[in-house]
Amino acid sequence: MKRAFYFFIVILLGYSSVWPLTSGKQDRDNVIESKVKALLSQMTLEEKIGQMTQITLEAVSKVHGTKDQKHELDLKKLEDAILKYHVGSILNVWDVAHSVDYWQKVITDVQDLAVKKSRLNIPVLYGIDAIHGATYTAGATLFPQSLGIASTWNTDLVKKEGEITASEINISRIPWNFYPVLDIGRQPLWSRLWETYGEDVFLASSMGSNYIKGQQESGYKVTTCLKHFAGYGFPMSGKDRTPAWISERMLREYFLPTFQAGIDAGAMTVMVNSGEIDGIPSHSDHHLLTDILRNEMKFDGFTVSDWGDIKRLYTRDRVADSPEEAVRMAVMAGVDMSMVPTDFSFYDILLKLVQENKVPVARIDEAVSRILRVKFRLGLFDNAFPDPSLKNKLATDENTKVNQQAANESIVLVKNDGNILPLSKKAKVLVTGPTANMLSVLNGGWTITWQGDEEALYPKDKKTVLAAITAKLGKENVTYVQGVDFNKEDNIAAAISSAKNVDAVIVCLGEKTYCETAGNIEDLTLDTVQLKFANELIKTGKPVIVVMLEGRPRIIRSIVDGAKAILIGFLPGMEGGNALANIIFGDENPSGKLPVTYPQYPNNFTLYDYKPLEGFEGGNYHPQWPFGFGLSYSTFEVSDLTINKAEFVKDENIKVSVVVKNTGTVAGKEVVQLYLTDLYGSVSRPEKQLQGFSKVLLKPGESKVVEFTLEPKQLSFIGRDNTRIIEPGDFKITIGNLTKQFKLD
Repeated sequence: MKRAFYFFIVILLGYSSVWPLTSGKQDRDNVIESKVKALLSQMTLEEKIGQMTQITLEAVSKVHGTKDQKHELDLKKLEDAILKYHVGSILNVWDVAHSVDYWQKVITDVQDLAVKKSRLNIPVLYGIDAIHGATYTAGATLFPQSLGIASTWNTDLVKKEGEITASEINISRIPWNFYPVLDIGRQPLWSRLWETYGEDVFLASSMGSNYIKGQQESGYKVTTCLKHFAGYGFPMSGKDRTPAWISERMLREYFLPTFQAGIDAGAMTVMVNSGEIDGIPSHSDHHLLTDILRNEMKFDGFTVSDWGDIKRLYTRDRVADSPEEAVRMAVMAGVDMSMVPTDFSFYDILLKLVQENKVPVARIDEAVSRILRVKFRLGLFDNAFPDPSLKNKLATDENTKVNQQAANESIVLVKNDGNILPLSKKAKVLVTGPTANMLSVLNGGWTITWQGDEEALYPKDKKTVLAAITAKLGKENVTYVQGVDFNKEDNIAAAISSAKNVDAVIVCLGEKTYCETAGNIEDLTLDTVQLKFANELIKTGKPVIVVMLEGRPRIIRSIVDGAKAILIGFLPGMEGGNALANIIFGDENPSGKLPVTYPQYPNNFTLYDYKPLEGFEGGNYHPQWPFGFGLSYSTFEVSDLTINKAEFVKDENIKVSVVVKNTGTVAGKEVVQLYLTDLYGSVSRPEKQLQGFSKVLLKPGESKVVEFTLEPKQLSFIGRDNTRIIEPGDFKITIGNLTKQFKLD
């Protein structure tokens, strides 16, 4: 009988590729559950704990990659990791992007051991930070970063980005993408703001869920990872990995809905917040990881720790008094997989804890079942190996075309005095500033390297802002002088002198590339040297066009009045240079809108959805530019705002329509934004909240009817008892300069 059962398991696992899946998601899920249970029953405790262990590629390498040397695996270390410690997952790149050929070799070496030589042939789940494309594959299609793609307000584009990214990491058969970041970007100082979709819950939920659908419905067997559950993006100090103080009501109102949208869209994994909320490190928070994430939000995938954060419960946070207690706390709180990442300490400690009955086997089985379930869903048991024939699918012309559109639509024009833009292609221009001739500043962190700052590693066939403008105008019409570095003078006098001989000055300012704690700053104001330089150029009397390339809205109040035009690029990606040149010289009509409030002062971080108290007696919302703002070379007007009824009951959908017209002389895209105001509530309600948007293309003189459907949940909020409620009362719809009220009975 035992031999017969074992034969059944072999058939089930070894020939899963021909397992007859019946139609329908429930039937497929039932088949996977059977496979998971059958496999789990055959596993030793050591094999189970190995599945919960994730190590970085560095732990199984001989040589790390640099611009001067190639990375090299250590096959003996890899064999120990997979056959001795049974590791279920490997992540990362050490330290630079690999070619497709090399990635295929690495993944093949990993899976050869796991699938062909381990006792139960369980494939490894490889994870990578492909956060704006296949960032660690040399030559990949690299899109605008999240804050840039959010500036497009184009859900079709972000969905296409997800699909293309899935296709390009699938070339290497990497099935796990540590993205999207669904932390809400409500702290502009935060060094990871550019990894978010902005400050608004509705916009971030819409962009994030469409990215997930694009990736996971692409057919490429790739899953996303929701980061970082939850509240990580709201540190009080603004510095990465510093404490957040968020009430439960605020957490549920602002910081959980984006993750719920990601879960509803089908994300299979969640990465835990690396920080703490109200003094409780998230990796030890059972209420957050089990009560809320599992029981309330109905997440059925698995959770993974962030880099080394289980250890930090002991070494940094001091809520555990030993490494053993740190592991016990995290696992019992609900962490299923530990990103250890450089050793096997988690494996050794957890094995001992289970043997000593300090962690129940039932909890291990629960975690491992979740991990195996994802591996089955990703088809890794069917085929874990890369397909060499896919190598020519990287960065195809079609993918680049989509990326160029995304870059074009990500640029936000916030000032255009006297319609100075677009400039004539016959103009002579001075291009200057620290970000004018670099590719890294267009892309940001997690690009080729962790910090994204190795300019020498960037592809030679992509264009900086300077190169794109030169290609547009010809070398004879472009003068380049850097003028200043980011925070020090370079050759200001030469730049000022050159300005005398041109028709316009294009000064490119902004930030060095950074990621995580390396991007912490003391002041949101742009470097004094850059602001001084811009003002010196303004004093020449030549029209100055300011280009800001940045990962967060750096304050530039002192140069706004003097500049004739200002363009914002929140890390527009590898085609960002072309996009800026296209817009400056009129080959593209700007259509980007700000996904964040752009502050005017370093101590005024009031967001657009402020409360009545914040706007009382003069108000606090006076940013440099408001959320949702962005100019065009066209003009648009809205009219005929209608709501299908004047009164509704709480389970009814509300139909809203408006007519939008292009009143300009060129075709353009306009983002029609619908805001809802709950006029009275049992807790104070925001002055307005985005609850719908639609991007439409209109020819000159053309009109379109734009329709929205508000579902009942969009009228809801978190009440005094920390539960979501819908209250009857009066509501107001605002679209453009039009408003209309309705009543909920």
